[in-house]
Amino acid sequence: MKVLILTNLFPTPWDPLRGAFNRQQFERLGQRHEVDVITAIDFRERLGARRGDVKSAHVRTDYFVFLFLPLIGRSLLAVCWFLSLLWQRGLKIRKAHYDCMLVSWAYPDAVAVGWLARWLGIPYVVKVHGSDLNVQANHALRRIQIRSALTGAAGVVAVSRALATKAVELGTRPANVHVIYNGVDSSIFSPESRAESRARLGLSTYSPLLLFVGNLKASKGCLDLLEAFPALLAAQPNARLIYVGTGAARNILLARAKELGCLDHVEFAGAVAHTDLGEWFRAADLLCLPSHNEGVPNVVLEAMACGTPIVATRVGGIPEVVPLYAGMLVPPHQRAALSEALVEASMRPWSHKHIAAHARGYRWEDNIAELDAILHAAVESHASAGAGASA
Repeated sequence: MKVLILTNLFPTPWDPLRGAFNRQQFERLGQRHEVDVITAIDFRERLGARRGDVKSAHVRTDYFVFLFLPLIGRSLLAVCWFLSLLWQRGLKIRKAHYDCMLVSWAYPDAVAVGWLARWLGIPYVVKVHGSDLNVQANHALRRIQIRSALTGAAGVVAVSRALATKAVELGTRPANVHVIYNGVDSSIFSPESRAESRARLGLSTYSPLLLFVGNLKASKGCLDLLEAFPALLAAQPNARLIYVGTGAARNILLARAKELGCLDHVEFAGAVAHTDLGEWFRAADLLCLPSHNEGVPNVVLEAMACGTPIVATRVGGIPEVVPLYAGMLVPPHQRAALSEALVEASMRPWSHKHIAAHARGYRWEDNIAELDAILHAAVESHASAGAGASA
């Protein structure tokens, strides 16, 4: 098949680390089909400097600049997304004669692609991730648009059962919703010696090492984690907290760590390439991700694949993938509960082999086989409907 993928979640020269989970999935899909990926880039980001080169295997990549007026209502973003794409890549897309489209992210991406699909007369499948339904769909005007995009799709792929339920609540037929968990690349994420990983990273053998991996923004819980950290420090005076990632909250975290008197125990490692994350997971005693909302974050699956236990919030699909023997879950926003969990988890004996064995069940091979079947079904159903209409 000839497949067009449209999304804002894919690496670009302006954000080379963005959407690593999509890159892994789309490249594998490209081994089965002819796949083009067109990425939407916020015009404000496009005005900035390039931050690196991006090389993708098995797919052809392109991008368009998403133009909009920042001060207008967010309910109009899908219109802006659609017009930006049509203006810059519409003719190219029309001439390519795709069999189907896959769109990754519900708003504004899937809404605009729903209109594009009707213009082209081809089916589309929507992949939803987390806050695109958990947050965006809570706004009335956006909710109406998202519902239309989901109900008009040939299939909806959810990365967790919780998201699948949300899609059904929005009006999608249950038979049209498919839960496909993301996979883990075992060539990168597997158990090895913690001491050796720390040595390669230039870290000492202090314990415990508490790790956060993700965007440094409030909704990821990075501020909650910092507020909870002093309790762990009181119980484990040699503990360190390392943030891997970048984001707007970095300076806030720095200032707050100074106020809490724990800055000497907090480190900001900055952005790390996806291929290098395995070393960090293996070096850590715990991965903590106290997000306020999620789908199923790949960092949780990848950390477990390295045998590292998890402390996270009980949101989205996280409870679906973190069993009791692999981590501890607490309610979001509850910093006192998070403190208690960090202290308890740091002292609990964990079976790292058992944790890693559990995570090996999340295979990209299974993910792609299921996605492939959904795309094939979308094309076949569309062809049958067309044949029936012409008859």
